[in-house]
Amino acid sequence: MANPIPALFRAPELKDKILFTLLMMLIYRLGSHITVPGGDVVTLQANAGQYSNTFLGVYDLFVGGNVSRATIFALGIMPYISASIMFQLLSAVFPTVQKLQREGEQGRKKLTQWTRYTTVLLCAVQAFGYSSFLQTLGAVNSPGMGFVFTTVIVLTVGGVFIMWMGEQITERGVGNGMSLMILFSIIQSFPATAGGIWESIQNEQMSLFGLILLVLMMVAITAGVVAMTMAARKIPIQIPRKVVGRGRIREGQKSHIPLRINSAGVMPIIFALSFMAVPGTLAAFSSVGVVQDLANIFQPQTLLYYFTYAALIIFFTYFYTAIIFNPVDLAENLKKQGAFIPGVKPGARTAQYIDRILTRVTLPGSVYLAVIALIPSWMLSYTGNQSLMFGGTSLLIVVGVGLDTVQQAQQHLLLRHYDGFMKKGRVKMRGRQRYM
Repeated sequence: MANPIPALFRAPELKDKILFTLLMMLIYRLGSHITVPGGDVVTLQANAGQYSNTFLGVYDLFVGGNVSRATIFALGIMPYISASIMFQLLSAVFPTVQKLQREGEQGRKKLTQWTRYTTVLLCAVQAFGYSSFLQTLGAVNSPGMGFVFTTVIVLTVGGVFIMWMGEQITERGVGNGMSLMILFSIIQSFPATAGGIWESIQNEQMSLFGLILLVLMMVAITAGVVAMTMAARKIPIQIPRKVVGRGRIREGQKSHIPLRINSAGVMPIIFALSFMAVPGTLAAFSSVGVVQDLANIFQPQTLLYYFTYAALIIFFTYFYTAIIFNPVDLAENLKKQGAFIPGVKPGARTAQYIDRILTRVTLPGSVYLAVIALIPSWMLSYTGNQSLMFGGTSLLIVVGVGLDTVQQAQQHLLLRHYDGFMKKGRVKMRGRQRYM
């Protein structure tokens, strides 16, 4: 398969999945240009710059600028993601949620239902807050309860519709629907970023040498992100010989458990960004002197900002990895299958061994995330281009989601290839049985 792109459209099922995904993305793009009734986009965008270092600036990154344009999809996929993360965190606290996660398909269906209800509630709350923010900013043609009620209904329906599109992409398309929605939101802002860089060159804020250096740095960052996303520590495991029914013997096998260097993905950066946006958010909506001083201390491009941001990323990397990866459950599953790690006793010793390795490999992964997140701030101090502020996070999401989608497409092609091979094998087997 030298060039797999033509093969993507030769496989009927995969072709339908790709076209369905593109159709959903087209609908999402069209909805990103429909303004909420009564919204004043000109006034909103004129004042959007002062909120770039607040929660709204972080949120706007993941919804493709829909917040700053006051569109019907302003909430984006984030309420659904927030609800999903909420139940992931609750599973570590409440045994009921943890039990549902272990009940298989029925438990997952119930959790999905709870996640949907929570998403609707979050959409309504965020829509009310956003409508109040628009009125405070004066970006409303006819303020009042009528505008608030209409905006809450429109944005809630828009958020639920995006949730439905994400689930449909996951079920009938290629890749994870939630991740692809964020990916598409980030990609559509790339032309504006390129335009900002070109404007910096024309205004002599950036030299040609600076542009070449920037391109080389982005290529190096991309290569580093790909390498660290794919990197994993492989723990060897041994599956012993086993008698399976009627005296048949299943031969022993050697396999491995891959522990990714970056198991937490981009979530630690998102959590850290949210915390770092707290001072700026409070300062934007308050005139108290202490709050303003705190926001000035934690302004981007300061040493304290860099140190705190990096420390939060490292902390949340360990925290989120501990939430999503349980060495005790993994050790129990290995024990039930009769598998073991050579030189390590099954059970508690295996869990301790896996936990020790996971702790060690998470450290370089967390440092790598911190460096990737801080590079855009350093680039901002050099170029002065505000659109590069969240570039490292964006690049990490784009590369991670892109690799995952490509792997799923390759799996579809491999399954189709082996399916054809097995069909040929069955034809030959029937032929043999005919002459026996």
